[in-house]
Amino acid sequence: MTIAFWTLLIAIMLPWLMALIKKTRSGVHRKYDNRSPRLSEQTLEGVSQRVSWAEQNSYEILPAYIAAIVVSYLVGAEQYCIDIIASIFIASRIVYCLCYIKNWCSLRSASWVVGLMCIIAIFIASAV
Repeated sequence: MTIAFWTLLIAIMLPWLMALIKKTRSGVHRKYDNRSPRLSEQTLEGVSQRVSWAEQNSYEILPAYIAAIVVSYLVGAEQYCIDIIASIFIASRIVYCLCYIKNWCSLRSASWVVGLMCIIAIFIASAV
């Protein structure tokens, strides 16, 4: 199995990790109520709310990333190149989630752009 395929597993698990952090984090603010998750989402504040937003964004970018990796495999793109870009994508997503948790807005936006550029780069590498 290629590195890029392993990064798919990491990308799939990242929102689950954010959900786990959201659900188990206890603090000053109201705790997450797993009996009524939709209502609980609306009452989150502070770090818990930011973790929830990081989780949601991780789900939102996942289909594009999966598509990029699958297309690169189907067209026989240079695997070494795809593996490097895929690794950078995962690193950018981890940084993105950490920045969301720490409320570092500018760095968070920059890491989001890096992740998006990685997806585009994988498609471009697949086209050449």
